[in-house]
Amino acid sequence: MSIRWYPGHMGKAQEKMTEAIRKIDLIIEVVDARLPLSSSNHQLEEMRRNKPCIKILNKHDLADSAVTKAWVRYFENESAVYALPLSAKVSADAKQLIKLCQKTVPHRGKPGWPLRIMVFGIPNTGKSTLINTLAGKCMAKVGDKPAVTTCGQQIDLRNGIVLSDTPGILWPNMDDQNVAYRLATSGAIGASAMDYSCVGLFALEFMMHRYPESLKTRYKLSELPDSPTDMLEIIGRRLGCLMAGGVIDQNRAAEAFLRELRVGKIGRISLEEPPERVEDHEDTE
Repeated sequence: MSIRWYPGHMGKAQEKMTEAIRKIDLIIEVVDARLPLSSSNHQLEEMRRNKPCIKILNKHDLADSAVTKAWVRYFENESAVYALPLSAKVSADAKQLIKLCQKTVPHRGKPGWPLRIMVFGIPNTGKSTLINTLAGKCMAKVGDKPAVTTCGQQIDLRNGIVLSDTPGILWPNMDDQNVAYRLATSGAIGASAMDYSCVGLFALEFMMHRYPESLKTRYKLSELPDSPTDMLEIIGRRLGCLMAGGVIDQNRAAEAFLRELRVGKIGRISLEEPPERVEDHEDTE
């Protein structure tokens, strides 16, 4: 099944953000640490007009720590880009981000000269959660479904910093279906635009290749089966996703598996690695 998802409000929001960004000093882009490239907005580089950018690798506690370190190095090779792994819910991490913002733009953040920051993020990366943590109260609507934020707002943090919140946006062209399926695996794609069975089998094929031991541990297996379909059958029985006659409900099994994957019950995993890491791996084969 081909995944296509681009809610109409996103296109209008992107036009407004391109104009508003001219009055911004610093950009924060919140990405999912498990898939930092796929969860980046690929149009941001053009939109930011060489303004400094901090890439927040959110949900780093769910990601493979070694791969996350490689992503930090990868992003910081870009001009005027800084990368910071954190958990958007943790106040100490938010304070660390504030310090980095002030260090990045030291000439702003003074009386009459606030540090103006725009916060970007595709759906369900934790952008609104981060804003609420920075503000110390609920300022942005949070949900476990994508496209919860549909309009922007300005938030004065009372410390010399003013945030501009933005709707979660995706680029309209999702021709790379590997990217689309990684996003669906993470929960960034709306359920109405995906087939749980297809996405679950995609994720299982990746996990069986990249994190087989994590699957064995979670589902108490000494060996993995030969195919993702067989693995989904086992998971369905383990999690009680049965129909009449003891037949596995593939859709329910895939949904249950993805839910476990997304919250870290199967372990810390990264769904993609930086391009140079892939190349290095290929060179050793």
